[in-house]
Amino acid sequence: MNVLKRCIYGISILSLASMNVQCKSDKKSEETSKEATTAEVVTIAKSAYGTTEKGEKVDSYKLTNQKGMEVNIITYGGIISSLKVPNKAGKSEEVVIGFNSLDQYMKANPYFGALIGRYGNRIAKGKFTLDGKEYSLAINNEPNALHGGPEGFHRVVWTAEEAKGGDSASLKLKYVSKDMEEGYPGNLTVFVTYTLHNDNSLDVLYEATTDKKTVVNLTQHSYFNLSSDFSKPILDHEITIDADKLVPVAATLIPTGKLTDVTNTPFDFRKPKAIGAAIEAKDEQLKNGLGYDHCWVLNNQGKGERFAASAYEATSGRLLEVYTDQPGIQFYSGNFLDGTLPMRNGGTYARRTGFCLETQHYPDSPNQKDFPTTVLNPDENYKTKTTFKFSVK
Repeated sequence: MNVLKRCIYGISILSLASMNVQCKSDKKSEETSKEATTAEVVTIAKSAYGTTEKGEKVDSYKLTNQKGMEVNIITYGGIISSLKVPNKAGKSEEVVIGFNSLDQYMKANPYFGALIGRYGNRIAKGKFTLDGKEYSLAINNEPNALHGGPEGFHRVVWTAEEAKGGDSASLKLKYVSKDMEEGYPGNLTVFVTYTLHNDNSLDVLYEATTDKKTVVNLTQHSYFNLSSDFSKPILDHEITIDADKLVPVAATLIPTGKLTDVTNTPFDFRKPKAIGAAIEAKDEQLKNGLGYDHCWVLNNQGKGERFAASAYEATSGRLLEVYTDQPGIQFYSGNFLDGTLPMRNGGTYARRTGFCLETQHYPDSPNQKDFPTTVLNPDENYKTKTTFKFSVK
């Protein structure tokens, strides 16, 4: 009997030990599996993209998630050269205007996919004054300065640092704009971080510091066509903009200085409305912009990042939502696209085959005392964030 008890006891001990080892093994296997899954949620891959005329090497970074979204960013101009998202059938397709080669990006083009700085939008007559000193900028949009000048941030090579982990991957770009570059004072150190999440959202975080008082207004200049058919105009896209007021402009597209109510005008997008619904209406502002090329005064200013605008294309079912902490958004309906620039797969980009939603401060703010300031002092940190979120409905 004692022998039998000892045998049973021994077997029990061995079973418990075996179970303990198995549990530990299962747990370790589960943790390893979780780590592998986490590491693979959003990936980032680097490849060579080309060399500039100055001999600078340009790289491309592809950020890909598990939900079918893919973003390609090149270090030249911080350009989003490709952005693919699923339609309602689950097929991922291109939704931004772009080119096939670095050579084409280096030629004159309307800022396709580029980072814009030091100052997005227009500055009247290319002049502004800080502390009694007048600064003169290059006139590249007669009679005004536009988007940081002819050699702005869209035409420089940024350094890049990648990071990944969890359900996101980031590409942090850096550029140091030297004192008086393109006429702007101060050595400005700029960081722009693109972060792709697994929920099909793309964050754009802008940061900057200066060693001398200057003006800064950074933005992202992608042209969207949610149908993915770039031979088709974007007039059937439904736009929503959470703004009660507009920044009206004169014939030169410089703000008049007043803010006007959008009620009962072609500029009321507080409820979803097709771009083409009123774009040809008899309206002085539409005449000045040859369509929509205006900055809207976003609601709920000072409340951090919040909903600013959306675009919906019914055939594909794609919905783009834009969230920002900025005071304004420039909605541009691609009025100056003229059929001279090549599409990726043949053909050319015709008028209004892409639209922009550029989060920013108002145009010409350095010369408009009643607009929110764009001045950056040496003891301050410029920091702003915009999110582009894609889904289907």
